[in-house]
Amino acid sequence: MNHIVSRGFLFILLSGATLGCAVKQPVAPAATTGEVVSAPDTVAAAVVPTTSQGPYQPSAERFLDLLHTRLNVKFDWAKQHLLGEATLTLKPYFYPQQHVVLDAKGFDVHKVTLLKGKQQVPLKYEYDQQKLTLQLDKTYTRKDTLQVFISYTAKPNELKVNGSTAIQSDKGLYFINPLGTEEGVPRQIWTQGETEANSAWFPTIDKPNERMTQDLFITVENRFKTLSNGVLVSSKDLKNGLKTDYWRMTKPHAPYLVMMAIGEYAVIKDKWRNKEVSYWVEPEYAATARATFGRTPAMLEFFSQKLGVAFPWDKYAQVVVRNFVSGAMENTSASTFMEALHQDRRELLDKNWDHIIAHELFHQWFGDYVTTESWANLPLNESFADYSEYLWAEHQYGSDEAALTHQSALLEYLGEARTKQEPLIRFHYLDKEDMFDSHSYAKGGRVLHMLRQEVGDEAFFASLNLYLTQNKYTPVEIDKLRLAFEEITGRDLRPFFQQWFLTPGHPELNVRHAYQNGALTVQVTQTQDTARTMVYRLPLTIALLNNGKWQEEHVELQKAEQTFSFPLPSAPQTVVVDPTQKILANISHEKSLAEWSSQFLHSTAYAAKYSALEHLRDTSDVLVDQVLQKAIQDPFWKVRATGLEMLVATTAMQNPQVQEQVQNLAEKDKNSTVRATATYVLSTLSGLPQGIIEARLQDSSYQVVAAAIFAWNRGEHDLNRLKPFLTYKNPDVVNALASAYTTSEEEELYAWYLKNSQKLRGGDLYFFIQSFGAFLLKKNIDRQERGWQALVEVVDRETMVEVKQAAFQMLTLMAETDERREKLQKMVGNDPELAPQKSVEIK
Repeated sequence: MNHIVSRGFLFILLSGATLGCAVKQPVAPAATTGEVVSAPDTVAAAVVPTTSQGPYQPSAERFLDLLHTRLNVKFDWAKQHLLGEATLTLKPYFYPQQHVVLDAKGFDVHKVTLLKGKQQVPLKYEYDQQKLTLQLDKTYTRKDTLQVFISYTAKPNELKVNGSTAIQSDKGLYFINPLGTEEGVPRQIWTQGETEANSAWFPTIDKPNERMTQDLFITVENRFKTLSNGVLVSSKDLKNGLKTDYWRMTKPHAPYLVMMAIGEYAVIKDKWRNKEVSYWVEPEYAATARATFGRTPAMLEFFSQKLGVAFPWDKYAQVVVRNFVSGAMENTSASTFMEALHQDRRELLDKNWDHIIAHELFHQWFGDYVTTESWANLPLNESFADYSEYLWAEHQYGSDEAALTHQSALLEYLGEARTKQEPLIRFHYLDKEDMFDSHSYAKGGRVLHMLRQEVGDEAFFASLNLYLTQNKYTPVEIDKLRLAFEEITGRDLRPFFQQWFLTPGHPELNVRHAYQNGALTVQVTQTQDTARTMVYRLPLTIALLNNGKWQEEHVELQKAEQTFSFPLPSAPQTVVVDPTQKILANISHEKSLAEWSSQFLHSTAYAAKYSALEHLRDTSDVLVDQVLQKAIQDPFWKVRATGLEMLVATTAMQNPQVQEQVQNLAEKDKNSTVRATATYVLSTLSGLPQGIIEARLQDSSYQVVAAAIFAWNRGEHDLNRLKPFLTYKNPDVVNALASAYTTSEEEELYAWYLKNSQKLRGGDLYFFIQSFGAFLLKKNIDRQERGWQALVEVVDRETMVEVKQAAFQMLTLMAETDERREKLQKMVGNDPELAPQKSVEIK
């Protein structure tokens, strides 16, 4: 996983989830690349990126226009069924129709009628468990409106579950602890519609280019609260322990954006411009919900002003659910979030979730107000939501945080691009779920950043305003965005859109510079496979450092190989191409140790500083020592943390003054990531007094406590000192303890491992499984049995493929009997994804 111990620890402990609809949780350090971080040549040479050879995927043909859906739903908790009645109002889209074809997955259909006033006319129908085809009583034209009524039972648990790495299940409707028998787990019902999964709980035309209004009547026990799109019109007590809540959505939206959430929630009310804003959390987190979500009104104001289009819906609610199958989902006026957004006060000290909150909120414009007409055009939803994270970071937290957000997404895309390179807008794919990848999100956001640089801020946001106002409540494709930008700027932007939206790949730039005869030459060679992609045209900024002062030169790259010359009185101390990382490119630039050192010591831009640090990693030299001593005093926490991490491999760490600086950072730095990093770095010193690490066990931050647990275990101190932390629920602390106790034979610890194997989810569980497996492998086969069964349960329960694979891998290491080997064979037979394959990133 890593090349030095401290870096591995820091990655496991400090890596966090990123953006929205598909929160990505990496399980290995992000691929390093570019002028920011150099990519290993061996990796690049080993893999040839693929481009999908799937069939052309058109927009769904519209035979009927779904105008309105009225739903009455109630639930059989024991069977995990939904009992529904649906009334759909439709009209032929253009051509006359004799049939209505609806998406309806896995239903028992009880009754189908055509409503004519108060009369119900039975209709003949055919049903194949996927499509419900109704034969109408006559031919209807586009001037006619008709209503059909369907009584049905939805049985989501009986569907064959599919999904993607981003949205791990597509059964649409989910019951959590339906029988109330799981200790510490609330009873909940929630839905997840993207991509086309809402048709697993109500009949509809489940395509993104459809739009409808809706009435939803939800009958549940009185103790539950319900949430849906639009506004709550009424709540009627049925006098039998049940109630019916009526939610109305009067503005049209796509069927995949319909949602329900049901549970015993605390609802924290807020306000923005006289519209209700609310945060729905489990009662235990009511006191901290505002600290997590409370910047939402400020985001609403910022985005509304920036776009010149006020938030378009009647209210905005955010609800946290258990065992969500993605990171979050932008249901119209009511976004759903994974359980990690439940935070206690100490967790709030370590991180906020502004990036995912901003991401889902921006979707209310880009995705909900204006919706992609087909999944081929998904970046028209996701690239904007991704870029909102940058916009909010830039506005709220400053240029360094924005640059870190930008860099993280760029590295995420470039890491994926090693194995696949697709056009952003791709009409050829095998499965619509393939669209939910780091191209649609991370690359798309970076392309928008370049488009912003290309046209300027005023034109960029004016163009977005035009795009939104011209296309509100309608489905769109990429040309609508291009035309809006062309109308505002008066420019022909087809070449930009062709290059960045419609062509796979990205520039691979090899840079060389030399000084001779009073001139600096900078040679830039495009080394990407131009048979796959193209020779790019792009603006480049080249920064030259002369006698401690920066000089910027702006040029345009137009050819596969181009040399630029600049007169200079003396050789520059360093040369930096794209110092603020404005372009989407992998830049390889060979420089001397002195040049990289000068780049760090004299740069103010985060990207240039971080690039220099990464190129100096694992290098021992007095110049590097100087750089790192400055890095750990940098104003930006990420630079301080990186400098601390790198100190371990240098001679500077033997300097008593540096050790004192590190101890001071461990004790007093305002940023908990820096304190955690410094705590672990201290533990690499021999003869470190035990009290220094023990003091860090008392830190207010869970992250620092987890680092101190790792450090305590590294120092081979008495592990009984760590037992008070076994009651902690924080995943950082749990994983630190799991790593510490792998050699324990105590029953108390065995029970603790078993409990956490049931409670943890996602990336947290992935890391835990590594330690749990190490714990079990030190046991004989009889003592392993309970752990074996727990890991089998993980494989059966989890929807995240990489977690299932990790648990399965541990099971293979314990398969010492014929019975166990037969069990593994059956598991692979039931789930082919468990078969051995190359490791991939958790998303």
